[in-house]
Order: sequence, then structure tokens, then C-alpha cells
Amino acid sequence: MTVHPHLEDSQPVAHHYQPARAASLALAVGASFLIPLISSQAAQAATHVANPFVGSVPYLNPNYVSEVNAQASADGGSLGAAEASVANYQTAIWMDHIGAIAGDSTHLGLQAQLDNAETQSQSSSSPVLVEVVIYDLPGRDCAALASNGEIPATSAGLTEYESQYIDPIVAIEGNAKYSNLRLVNFIEPDSLPNAVTNQGKPACATATPYYEQGIEYALGKLHAIGPQIYNYMDIGHSGWLGWPNNMSGAGPEYAKVVSAAAGGYATVDGFVSDTANTTPSDEPFLPNSSLTVGGQPLKSANFYQWNPYFDEHSYDEAMYNEFVSSGFPSSVGMVIDTSRNGWGGSARPTALNPSPTDVNSYVAANKVDQRPFRGDWCNVNGAGIGARPQANPYGSGDHIIADVWIKPPGESDGDYPTATHPHGDPHCDPNGTQTDGNGGTYPTDAIPGYDIPAGQWFAAQFQQLVQNAYPAIGSSGGGTTTCSPTGTITAGNYIIQNNEWNSTAQQCVTYTGGTAWNVSTANFNLGTSGAPATYPSIYNGCHWGLCSSNSSFPIQESNLGSVTSSWSTTQPASGAYDVAYDIWFNSTPTTGGQPDGTEVMVWINSRGGVQPFGSQTGTANIDGMNWNVWTGQQTSWKIISYVLNPGTTSVSNLDLKALFGDAVSRGSINPANYLIDVEAGFEIWQGGQGLGTNSFSVSATAGGGGGDTTPPSVPANLAVTGTTSSSVSLSWSPSTDNVGVAGYRVYRNGAQIGTTSGTTFTDTGLSASTQYSYTVAAYDAAGNVSAQSGAVSATTSSGGGGGGSGCTATYQVGTDWGNGFTANVTVANTGSSATNSWKVTWTWAGNQQITNMWNANNQQTGQNETATNMSYNGVIAPGANTSFGFQGSYTGTNSAPTLTCTAS
Repeated sequence: MTVHPHLEDSQPVAHHYQPARAASLALAVGASFLIPLISSQAAQAATHVANPFVGSVPYLNPNYVSEVNAQASADGGSLGAAEASVANYQTAIWMDHIGAIAGDSTHLGLQAQLDNAETQSQSSSSPVLVEVVIYDLPGRDCAALASNGEIPATSAGLTEYESQYIDPIVAIEGNAKYSNLRLVNFIEPDSLPNAVTNQGKPACATATPYYEQGIEYALGKLHAIGPQIYNYMDIGHSGWLGWPNNMSGAGPEYAKVVSAAAGGYATVDGFVSDTANTTPSDEPFLPNSSLTVGGQPLKSANFYQWNPYFDEHSYDEAMYNEFVSSGFPSSVGMVIDTSRNGWGGSARPTALNPSPTDVNSYVAANKVDQRPFRGDWCNVNGAGIGARPQANPYGSGDHIIADVWIKPPGESDGDYPTATHPHGDPHCDPNGTQTDGNGGTYPTDAIPGYDIPAGQWFAAQFQQLVQNAYPAIGSSGGGTTTCSPTGTITAGNYIIQNNEWNSTAQQCVTYTGGTAWNVSTANFNLGTSGAPATYPSIYNGCHWGLCSSNSSFPIQESNLGSVTSSWSTTQPASGAYDVAYDIWFNSTPTTGGQPDGTEVMVWINSRGGVQPFGSQTGTANIDGMNWNVWTGQQTSWKIISYVLNPGTTSVSNLDLKALFGDAVSRGSINPANYLIDVEAGFEIWQGGQGLGTNSFSVSATAGGGGGDTTPPSVPANLAVTGTTSSSVSLSWSPSTDNVGVAGYRVYRNGAQIGTTSGTTFTDTGLSASTQYSYTVAAYDAAGNVSAQSGAVSATTSSGGGGGGSGCTATYQVGTDWGNGFTANVTVANTGSSATNSWKVTWTWAGNQQITNMWNANNQQTGQNETATNMSYNGVIAPGANTSFGFQGSYTGTNSAPTLTCTAS
């Protein structure tokens, strides 16, 4: 049985209470963060900006720099050189106990750190940014033992926190001489997430009121200092608040606290996730948590336990929506601590492995997070340093505004109790175990052979973090960069090309390993009515005579056996671009220049209003997806474009051969021509920086059989299976063919309206109360087409004032264990316009009771259920769908109900 757990033990943040090895107090300036240091006049007084990480230079904590340099010197060689480069990146300064404010003989106090930063600013033309962790609440880390604080969860403790901890910090940060700095405060890690999920723990129930009041006080006092202050609240990580019921509780909790602070929502600039944790920023080979393997969605795997957010990027985007819907301004930014979430090394998968047939094996084969249990948090074995501190890692339009290093890599998370000392947390014991709340037991995954108190230097951990860094330590991008317009980079059996052909503005692409690459520099500004500036891409085959190694191409179209491709992308929320395959056919097997056959473009997404070349001439349902079909004629070659509706960020095992077969049937591809390459990239008109490929693969085989002239049999038993005011649904019996049926053409009133690879089709966008006639014909990969079937007629229902809105709801049981079950409901828009809201109702035949619902609001009265959309999924585009799920209990039988869906 799998349920939706609340993590009983949160991932605590290791504090820095005990001093580390002696550190030099020399000032460290100049680093690789955003902009190199420039000697110039002193920076002017600060103004508050939307993203403080843009246009600033970092301040480096000299205590941490000394720790890193000492280790690098001791290790020497190539490892020591890689370790030394870590000292060039900014880490946060932890105010983790009252004594840290003043400092001690080996650690600078806050005033000394800011004095150093102010000295640095005198020779910088850009603002100097300092990161400070506020971390000493009464009853700190109520659900953990490794990093408990010094202040008790009492009224007296709250007074101590305010007067002896927050007030002195405010007095220092508020000194007028620091007004030209950018002071970024990360507010109380591991606090309010416990208020959301761990109220069953007495310690957390006791501490929560003091957490809330303490944070209210801290936010109000810090914000009142002035525009140089930026406050970011900690939100745990995707493996903690990612379950829908946890996430939906987080928004109101944070809103309650912030709205009560002096200054309200203005006191918060954003939120930070993954503090001191190891959850990856992206799971490049698991982009879709609802992908079904073996009849189960990936999120049902034991590792994820029905949590739909596998990584911090998707989690932070969802949390952004949750916070904005809870009252926070849309200007808030999201920040990720990437100091230890890289997961490089030999265990990291480098390409999608589609072969496992059950969800647990599929997840294990493809996740980059190598922990055996997602709740492991203490000195995790095998982790690596993640992305370097940077602003706008996914582009300036994304809600993720920065990657930062809050937890200094190499400082221990905590120790564990032994016979010689009782302090510590059993979760830090390499020989210990922990449970998932569902009966599963897992190792702690702590690095074996060590017992080092929290905050002290952990040499073996630092060495491992550097060796397993991803991107690899040694370059800011973690790989090779080319800025030449025609530059290329070899990536195994693929070639990455800059391919800038219609602009002189600088564009750079950076290869980061496997088949992953990104547009690291670009800021185009072309009009969208003309050609794009560029098409940076990755390909297999031959592009204008430059051929990748171990390619399956060329293959004559009529002899194609299979062509499939998987592609996972990162897409910024700003700019004008498409995310598209560019696939070339030529009349001969090779060419050193422009191919003379057909260019097939497959758009899986776009933004900024861009459109394919030519004009839309049809639609198709191919490989289970809806496509708009555009065709056009260039001077010496044909173009056909398939535009996915709705768009997506990734495709898995996309059947390209089925698309080619459709193009053959439309006369756009000559089956005698040769497929010479498959490219995947981004046509960019505006912006472009941050676009990236997380993974890419294409596989092709020959064997389709040349010379086929036999058409398929005529489809039989065409029938109308449903109507709405704006749609007609059809089904028919499959045709047969001597080689194989590639798909079916669907005709309305004698004109072709679409194609599909299956034996069902829904015609949308129709007029209410109107009769239509339909026929169907089958075609094969060689372009042979059967005669059309017998006709059927259908009349759409009356409109009923619905404005073209209609929906269907499909019910499917996920898991049933005899007295409980999970189920998923897919809500599809069958209308001609986008929905604003939807409602699904049903009546149980038995005594079923829903105990937990996600992605929908639930109301149950007796046997009657009503599920309505959440604020974020009420809008469904025509032909698109969304889903919600729930967990329920029952006795007796558990028959499926009949669902009714209404939309407006």
C-alpha cells in the first residue's frame, strides 16, 4: 500500500555552532559569480531591485576560503586544483547562534564581514552582495536532533530571540555605512515547513507559535532597515512540501506569518528551497511525473511515493503559483541552494533508459538523485556540488532568479550518538536506518566511517562533493563552450551546433555532458514576422556534409523500419522562439549543401507568437498527440511542419516515422528520398539565453520494405461514439496491410480534416445543432491509401449557452488494496474554446469515502462527490487535458462510478 506521507523527520540544516579549523582573517575579494570585479569608483547608495543577484559582485567569506584552501593544499594534484576553485564562489555567512554575531578567534563576526564587504565596494563599480543566514529560532529544528538551537521554545525564549539575536543583527545591517551593499538574508531554514507538516510532533506543536512570531518580528525589523535589504524565506524542498496536500497548506501558513509582519508582503522578496539538501534542481530524464510505465504513473514509485515534484525547479515553479494565489505579489523570486545537489560521477545516467517496464525500475534507472531514500539528508554519500552560483539560471523570464550556495560545501551536517557522547542525530549514523511512514526501511546513506559534529570541516565529504560535482568543477558552465556562429561541439554520437545564420549578435552554446547543452549567451531582438536569428541544435546524421559518428542515416523513406526520439528541454518564460526538430530528406543519400527533398519541422512548443513557414493546411492525431499541420514551398525544397497542441517541454519515444508517413500521404515527402539527419533545437527570434537540452536521443532502423504498392484494406464499422455541442467522436475497426498500416485519414463532408494512428478520432470546433457526414481511409508508410469507408452522419447537440466549452472525465483506479484505493481522473476539454473552470460529479454505488484529494477541491455528501478545479488548473486549452487524483477507503465492492463533467 502506498499513501501520501508527510515526512515525519524533516531534513534539518546543519548549523555552524562549533568552530571549524583555524581560518585566516584576510579579506577575500573577486570571484566567479556574476560579473568580474572592476576597479572603479565606490558604488552608489543602494536602490531596491527585482533581482539582487543580477549586476552585483559577490562577497566571499574569508573563513570558508581558508578552509577550502587548506584542504586543497593538503590534497594537491588535480584534486587539489579542483578544490581550490571552489574558494572562488560565494557561500552564505551563518548567524546560527548569538555568539556568531560578534564572532570569535577563528570566525569573523557580522560587523567584521560587512566591513570587509564595504572595503571591497570602494573599488567596485557594481554593488557588492553579501549573503547572511538568519537561523536561531526558539526551539529550532523541532523535528531533528543534529542541529537543535540554543534558545528554548518559550515566551522567555522568544524575548531572547528578539532582543539578543534579531535586534543586534538589525543594528549591524542597519548601519548607514553599509547602505550601498546588497544584503541578502535567508530567513530561518527548517522552520515554517515544520508548521505545515509536523504538528503531530509535540516539540513542533510547541515551537510553531514561536516560529511564527519570531519570523514576523525578524521580517519586519530587517525590512525596515531600507532598500539594501532582501529577505528570502526558506520553503524546505520538493521531498518535503511537494505533496499536494502539503503544498496547499504551505501557502496559507506563509501568508499568515508574512501578513502579520510589520510591512506585510513587502518584507519578503522571495523564497529559497533545498537549503543544505541534495535534491537535484532538475531530473532531466524524468520530466513528467505522470508518465505511465507498466500501468502506473512515475510519481507512484517507491522513491517518490505519489509526490509529483521530482526536482527543485518544478517544485519552485509550483510553489511560486501557490504563494501568489495565497496573496504574495507576483514579483517574488525563487532561489535554489545548489551547493550539494549536483549528483555527478560515474553513477549519473547520461541518457534516457526506456527499457524498464515497471515504475520502480524505470525511476531507479533514470533518476540522477542516487539516494536510496528521498528522506536521507545527513552527510549523504555520493552527492556532488551542483550548479555554480549564478543569476537567472533558466533565463530572465523564469521564476527561478538565482542558484546560490547557502550550505558551504565540506561542512558536516551532524554527528550521531555513541557510547562516548550522547549528542547527535541517529539519521547521521552510517549504520542506521530510517522509515518512510509506509512500512519501508532504508539506510541513512551517510558517508561511512565518520562521526563529525555539525558545522565542523569534513574533509572526506568535501573531496567527494568536488569529485562528484555536476557540472564538473573546472569551468563555470561545466563543459565546452563555443561562440563561433558556425561552431560545433562533439557529444558522443551527436554534434551540437551553434548554427547562428541570420544575426551578428553574440550567441554561445555550452555543452555540459552526455547530450546536455544550453544557450549560455544570447539576447536577440528580431521581429517575429521574418526568419529567426539562429537555430542552435543537436543532431545525428549529416548536416551540410558534417556528419556525426555511428549514425544510422541515410535511410530511404520507403525502407524505414522505425524512427523514434526522446528529448527533454529547459524553456525560459520569456523571449520568442520555437522548440523544434528539423529533419531533412534528400533525393540522394548524401549532400554537402542544401538538401533538395523535404524539411520536416516538428514543433513541440513555442512562445512569443512565432509561427511555422507557410500556412496551416490541416490537423492530425499521430502517436496519440494532436498536431496542426503547416505546409510551404521554399525555392528548392518542400517544408511540412507539425505543431504539437498543446505544447510540452519533453517527448519520450516520439514516433517520427508515423509523422513521416503522414507527410507522405499528404504529398510532402517523396518515399524515394533519403532521411539524412534528425536535429533538435531552438529557432530564436528574441531572447534565447537559458534555452537548453537536458537529454536527447534518436534511434532509426531500416527494413520498411521498398517497392510497396498495395494499399491497406478499407476501414470497416465506422460509428459515431459521442457528440457534444461542438464535437463528434468516431471509432472504426482496424484495417490490414501487407506491410503495416501507418494511420488513417478522416474526412468531414468530403474534405480531409485530420489523421490519426489509432482507430478513434474526435472532431472539435463544430457548430451546435448541425449535421455532419464522415468517412475514413487507411494509408501505409509507402503512401498507399485505401478507398474511403462508408459514411456515417452525426448531429451536434444544442449549444446551451456554453460558449464552445465542454469536457469529459475519465476514471481509472491506480492501486486497490482491499479496503482502500487510489484513483486518477483525467479531465479533457472537448470544446472549441479554453475552459475557465470545470466540475466533475459522480455518485458512488457503495460506501466509498475520499480521504485525500490532490489537484482538485473535493466535497462529499453521502454518496455524492463533487470535484472542482484548483486555481492553477481551471484553464484547459481545446483538445488538452488535466488530471486530479485521490485516495479513498471502502468496504465490500469498489465499482467504478459514472462521471459527469461540466465546464465554463
